[in-house]
Amino acid sequence: MAAQGFKVPDPFAPRRRPAAASFVNALLATALLRCWHILLFYGFWATAVTVVSHNWYDLSIKPIMLTATGTILGFVVSYRTTSSFERYNEGRRLWAQIIHASRVFARSIWFHVPAHLTPETLTARTIIEKKSALNLLEAFSVAIKHYLRGEDGIYYEDLYHLVKFLPEYALPAGIPRRPDMASPVVRPMSAEPGNRSSHDMDYFSPRPVSITITSASETDLPLPTTTPGPVPDYGRSLGGHLNPNPPPYPMFRRRSTVRSTMLNRKDEAYLLPASLPPRCQIFDIFPFSLIVKRLTKNGLALEGKKAAKVRTLMKNKTISHNIPLEISLYLGSYVSALQARKCLDVPTQNVLLLSLNQLVDALTGLERVLTTPIPFSYSFHLWAVTVIFCLALPFQIWASLQWMTIPATVIASFFFFGFLVAGEEIERYDKNDLNLDHFTHNIIRNEMHAITSTPAPDPSLWAFSPHNDLLFAVRVDDKVERLTPDQWVRRGPIRMQEAMADI
Repeated sequence: MAAQGFKVPDPFAPRRRPAAASFVNALLATALLRCWHILLFYGFWATAVTVVSHNWYDLSIKPIMLTATGTILGFVVSYRTTSSFERYNEGRRLWAQIIHASRVFARSIWFHVPAHLTPETLTARTIIEKKSALNLLEAFSVAIKHYLRGEDGIYYEDLYHLVKFLPEYALPAGIPRRPDMASPVVRPMSAEPGNRSSHDMDYFSPRPVSITITSASETDLPLPTTTPGPVPDYGRSLGGHLNPNPPPYPMFRRRSTVRSTMLNRKDEAYLLPASLPPRCQIFDIFPFSLIVKRLTKNGLALEGKKAAKVRTLMKNKTISHNIPLEISLYLGSYVSALQARKCLDVPTQNVLLLSLNQLVDALTGLERVLTTPIPFSYSFHLWAVTVIFCLALPFQIWASLQWMTIPATVIASFFFFGFLVAGEEIERYDKNDLNLDHFTHNIIRNEMHAITSTPAPDPSLWAFSPHNDLLFAVRVDDKVERLTPDQWVRRGPIRMQEAMADI
């Protein structure tokens, strides 16, 4: 029986939407929306220079430095844009590496791990282990998506059900956590189920501790920085006492002392969506955007992209779990168990370990891209030089262009500042970002489901299918003799070799 494929939408195919909506989305994705206030300023500046030069006093100067300075500035701005695009392209390359490693790991697990690991192991238990490992493989890419966006915890629709049953490591984050500064109280990890902390447990008690099932009615789910609305006060522990200084984390919580992160079935309806980008608000528009940073630092819960970006840049000492790295540890433990059972040959073990190393290498590379910004001194100097150049531009072109100085200055300013803001934009979470939901859901998730939808294909079945009747055909037409594999077997290997030699 032929397996039914999964229909995956093409993210690059033309989208059917009204012309007005397409125009608005295209406009929102351009740099014009992010530098229009700069262009407006230079339009007024060029108008003032033009009016004064035309009516009262000629302010024009010789354009000696225009060509040389403009050429140098053009090269520098181009380098800035190229550097930003390299980071964008590096992120795409690393996500391709994640997809490649996931495909190889999944194929090796599903096809090369035998159905009976030991005489005592049942086939059903083997299938459960293999399927659980592939679910963790899917969860790895989903966890990276949330991790890079600064969305802590596991309480998301596309992640929770894949990892809720795992004991946890207490690993620090490889990137700065994105705290929501709307609440002035520091959030200890003990009160935040999304961060799955463990310092409120008895780690070293030899007696077993019963597992506690937490409920959303008792403790609020964690909110990422992009979540609008009021933020619950996480400044108190589960017992209701203020606990601003959590004790150090152990490296691993034993199974006997694990505090469960599972929710009640009725509370799973309140899981956060898989994608939650901030929406544009009034404070994203100039001049209201100028006061966002001050108001956010004062503890006001402002909405919009600008406020979310400010909260992202604020750092505190709260430790955030590195959930993708935790998942890689469990995938490694599965490979280690297969090695201990001696059910895999060495080449297959090497393929699994290499794929797992590629996944962790991609995670580390994405952390490096995210935590390595353009040096502040370079960025500040580039902006300063661009501002000075555009301020001096009307004085140098007035003598030649007269009243056309105004639109010429605005257009030239758009050229330079457009590249600058575009370079900064592609490093952030916006309409020009990579479609991570397509990578994690439409590619990895659907491929995992397709691979596990049927047992490992048996060559004795598909290779000897009666429909495989053009096995040795060089060309396909009505004159070609169509023979099934069983008929070729009866003819023997000599006739097969003659058919392959017949060109």
